[in-house]
Amino acid sequence: MAFALDTDTVGYLAATLTTASFVPQVWHSLRSRTFAGLSLRMYTMFCTGVALWLAYGLMLGQWPIVVANALTLALSGAILLLGLRARWRARAR
Repeated sequence: MAFALDTDTVGYLAATLTTASFVPQVWHSLRSRTFAGLSLRMYTMFCTGVALWLAYGLMLGQWPIVVANALTLALSGAILLLGLRARWRARAR
């Protein structure tokens, strides 16, 4: 018996894995309050790219792309904002 995946299943699996990959970083950052190792430039670029993918999905009406990128933007955006806040607080001291 052969195992075959259709394109929607592949898309949903890819979306689930790439979105879920940010959960450990968000969880670790929130619990440890450690942001020193984060590349804010990378997260800024990444969030911008994800926002563009979200716009692309909306323009095409492709809900797997929309949902995955909306969730990924929320998670990576949270990391970016927490990292920026930590840097601003460190500079204010």
